[in-house]
Amino acid sequence: MKANKDSKWFLLCIVLIFGVELIECSVTYDKKALIIHGQRRILLSGSIHYPRSTPEMWGDLIQKAKQGGLDVIDTYVFWNVQEPSPGNYNFEGRNDLVRFVKMVQRAGLYLHLRIGPFICAEWNFGGFPVWLKYVPGISFRTDNEPFKMAMQSFTQKIVQMMKDEKLFESQGGPIILSQACFEVLQRSEFLGFLEAMLVNIENEYGFKSKEYGSAGYAYLTWAAKMAVDLGTGVPWVMCKEDDAPDPVINTCNGFYCDYFSPNKPYKPTMWTEAWSGWFADFGGPIHQRPVEDLAFGVARFIQKGGSFVNYYMYHGGTNFGRTAGGPFITTSYDYDAPIDEYGLIRQPKYDHLKELHRVIKLCEQALVAADPAVTSLGSYEQAHVFSSNAGDCAAFLSNYHFDSAARVTFRNMQYKLPPWSISILPDCKNVAFNTAQVGVKTSRAQMLQLCTHGKPSMKIFILVTIIFDGLREQLNITRDASDYLWYMTNVEISSSESFLCESRHPTLRVQSAGDGLHVFINGHLSGSAFGSRRSRRFNFRGNVNLHSGMNRISLLSIAVGLPLTRMLSSLSCCLLLVYQPFPLSYCFLWLNNGAHFETWNTGILGPVFLYGLDNGKRDLSWQKWSYQVGLKGEAMNLESPSRTSSVGWTGGSSFLGHNQTTATHLAYFDAPMGYEPLALDMNSMGKGQVWINGQSLGSYWTVYAKGNCSSCIYSGTYRPTTKCQFGCGQPTQLWYHAPRSWLKPTHNLLVVFEEIGGDATRISIVKRSVSRV
Repeated sequence: MKANKDSKWFLLCIVLIFGVELIECSVTYDKKALIIHGQRRILLSGSIHYPRSTPEMWGDLIQKAKQGGLDVIDTYVFWNVQEPSPGNYNFEGRNDLVRFVKMVQRAGLYLHLRIGPFICAEWNFGGFPVWLKYVPGISFRTDNEPFKMAMQSFTQKIVQMMKDEKLFESQGGPIILSQACFEVLQRSEFLGFLEAMLVNIENEYGFKSKEYGSAGYAYLTWAAKMAVDLGTGVPWVMCKEDDAPDPVINTCNGFYCDYFSPNKPYKPTMWTEAWSGWFADFGGPIHQRPVEDLAFGVARFIQKGGSFVNYYMYHGGTNFGRTAGGPFITTSYDYDAPIDEYGLIRQPKYDHLKELHRVIKLCEQALVAADPAVTSLGSYEQAHVFSSNAGDCAAFLSNYHFDSAARVTFRNMQYKLPPWSISILPDCKNVAFNTAQVGVKTSRAQMLQLCTHGKPSMKIFILVTIIFDGLREQLNITRDASDYLWYMTNVEISSSESFLCESRHPTLRVQSAGDGLHVFINGHLSGSAFGSRRSRRFNFRGNVNLHSGMNRISLLSIAVGLPLTRMLSSLSCCLLLVYQPFPLSYCFLWLNNGAHFETWNTGILGPVFLYGLDNGKRDLSWQKWSYQVGLKGEAMNLESPSRTSSVGWTGGSSFLGHNQTTATHLAYFDAPMGYEPLALDMNSMGKGQVWINGQSLGSYWTVYAKGNCSSCIYSGTYRPTTKCQFGCGQPTQLWYHAPRSWLKPTHNLLVVFEEIGGDATRISIVKRSVSRV
């Protein structure tokens, strides 16, 4: 193609102008596909995020992805876990990115690297390290020198690591794509070639660029030049950027992408996120996407000329520690993926997609040779036929009707098409696969009880205080060292107050910016309140039991994952609907990280009022407040086995008096025999965090799911708000993944920080067993 030749000459000129060492790239593209070592390829990919599993699981996950018919593994790079403090990097354990990439390479698979640095991904603070928020003069994701300096330093660090290990495909490594991910922004300006060379420098920036105006444009221009200087030598893609300039490849994300076409006729059609399911939030139902519909979506994309599909997620994994994003994302990031949270194969999703992949590969030579010839076979039926000069022929016969099967005639032969399905004929004669006909037994996952712990030791701890006048923003004090912040003040009640002689109590009202709150009066729990993923802000209003004299009001404010998103504005939702046609009710599930990300607040910002006194309401907002970061168990590192023996776990009390709700629990257990994945059953507990041998399993919360749990029919457009919801009336999450690699044969330490009370004697360890039915 002449245009593609022009883009290659343009690349050579830019490289020479900027003095970058020319690296011969063996990955290029044309209108049909990516070209690897001179051959067009249909590539099937799956997202596996290395920090959401353990290194001991990586090899098995990658092999299962390969056996499932994938060519590529896709992963983000997580800034906040890789650089937890400025200039101090962590590439150990689950954060060992190089080890993960090399394991992909040894398996013979390619890798798509998505550096970010903002990733969203339902990850805490969207992947940004919290220390970045407190860099003097910083403003995120705009033409701001402190932000650009930090961003450039991290990006260069990651790219140089990959270069040093020779991991880019141009060096003989597995990385074939780097991604710049911009979302559905229309531009009239031509940004030039430099923007095309972004190395996943941004993610979902489109709407923010309009909010930032000229500063956003300047920032993108800077980011583009910075990326060019990195010289990685692989193609670049931008997801959902309709005006991506040459030679960048603009791509699609969504449940379906058959409507999508690249912005230039010489670019391949790529789907960077084919959503295999949906994530869960505490208080919401579990979402499942029928494999018949997922296979239908993929086949529908391929028959329109698509050549790259990435499943998001292929293995979702677990949000260990405090990595779950906010607010209210569950510890489980299972995503109804073909490989479940525990690393086990989910059927029939895995094998049905595996067979789809096998059949697509049978069609590859025909698919990459030319555009399809499309003919109508009926009101809802079509044939897409691919053929090559070498005689290859492949046909896709589709029926788009929701509930009616169809009998069609194609090349003088009769074919029956189930509703909402596509039949694939690799030789244009014989049906090798139909998306709606599943020949695999369904797997049923069970959690089998193994043992119950004896009564654990327990003690209640609170930290030493700091004092300020008035209420302070939570993150500004905790600096993300803990999800918990105590706000404490004293209230003196005169012995002449009328309510003391009457059968009534004063009312306390607390306004919070998010996410949760427990109210203690004189050491006793008086009530709790929480926001939700749709609305983080909330009010607590309840009666409080005050006595004559000095009373202690203690407010335990809780972050349930730092904000990474916000609801789309009406305008943004309307713009989104233009590009990805959804029902309007679906807009709340579409997340947008928003401008001025660093200015968002959490915690108790007030006002705090006390009602029902003889002199009317009393404003407590501006009196002296004491602050304590976290629970003392956190500060004392009680989750660590080396610290436990030095702590007295009997007797004693704290300023909470006899309250038995907010507490630290400890127990020991032996590892169960066998090899099955393990989890903790936390159904008897309320809300808190849990550790095994110093490793955090994450945050637990036994909150019951609300939703629309009815029948699940595969046919028809899938939307997680309207169909295939499960678990209503049950806790959103009962089981918390406990990797076997974290256990010793005996004497494993379990530590639980409980916020609102529960029966710790009923915590049990279970194993995950999968059978077919």
